Amino acid sequence: MTRDTAIFAGGCFWCTEAVFQSLAGVEHIESGYTGGTLANPTYKQVCGGDTGHAEAIRITYDPAVISYDDLLDVLFATHDPTQLNRQGNDIGTQYRSAVFPLNTAQEEAARAAIARNQPNWPAPIVTAIEPLSDWYPAEDYHQAYWNGEGQRSPYCLAVVPPKLAKLRKGFADRLRTE
Repeated sequence: MTRDTAIFAGGCFWCTEAVFQSLAGVEHIESGYTGGTLANPTYKQVCGGDTGHAEAIRITYDPAVISYDDLLDVLFATHDPTQLNRQGNDIGTQYRSAVFPLNTAQEEAARAAIARNQPNWPAPIVTAIEPLSDWYPAEDYHQAYWNGEGQRSPYCLAVVPPKLAKLRKGFADRLRTE
């Protein structure tokens, strides 16, 4: 069986992870940090905004079930790709909207997805397409956050349900059935 990987940043990784874990064909999601200059950054360092890293998710998926294009469309539908270096009240480059392609085909798909999704937004999409850089897994307590602590977090309870509603509305045919 072939598995592929996608790396996206769309604001807080807790909230982005909560969306993608609901999709059929997504087998694993790891929250982490990429796009920065400091080796092995901590959450506290990344949140400080000085490392250059984005909070991101690394998705392992089955392309026979869900395509990279579908994942990109979900990304653009469930966060605001028109906000530069922020998502809502989370402000800083660590919360930027970005795609980190693993190859030329993913880079071309990301550019096509921006063009395809631009009509859905009233302002220009500012999502960056950034070169792949070192990936650093976030600390254990950040993994699968929505499934545990996130469901008791006022922040997540305010941010995640609207994202999940957008997902259910626009991508019902892509949701897990189990």
